[in-house]
Amino acid sequence: MNEGLPEPVRRDAWRVSHDEREAVVERLNTAAAEGRLDLSELDARLELALNAKTYADLAPLTADLPPDVPVNQEPLVLKGGMHGVTRSGRWDVPGRILVYGGMGAVKLDFTETECRLPEIQIEAEGQMAGVTIIIPDGWAAETSRMEGGLGGFKDKTTPQRLPRTPLIRLSGTGGAGGVVIRHPNSWERRKQRRLQGR
Repeated sequence: MNEGLPEPVRRDAWRVSHDEREAVVERLNTAAAEGRLDLSELDARLELALNAKTYADLAPLTADLPPDVPVNQEPLVLKGGMHGVTRSGRWDVPGRILVYGGMGAVKLDFTETECRLPEIQIEAEGQMAGVTIIIPDGWAAETSRMEGGLGGFKDKTTPQRLPRTPLIRLSGTGGAGGVVIRHPNSWERRKQRRLQGR
């Protein structure tokens, strides 16, 4: 007899971990980016996911979504070449971006994009003229895999990350021209306010 021993608990009554909640949050964000959920559905499910206590709470939130199988999406490749390249304004942000400074430099500006991806991988090589990456306030960057090179690497971002914003995972080398990742400067903020006021 098993007197004194607790009754076996079914799996759906097991308590979930922080990592398991976060995995569901990322799956929901990805589904919204794919057009499978609208914003009201996303917000409702995210609230339930963040407050989930058991597997039974989490399972229904992704039951009507297909398995999250990574797609071999072609990365966006930007090369500064001789004259430089700027990607700014409203543009579609892929999950992976390769950036080469070349002789003319590359500027990658995310401040006017609407991105629902949970994270964006950027591989940057400053080469001769360097790379500048500008991310909105509230976005965060993970830059432990960047090497300074001759031109150096500067991370001028703040660590605070707002909910449902991408995490930038930046890797690569500064090369001769260097790589900088930052939030908008005061001039860029004034310009953005003028454009929004139109």
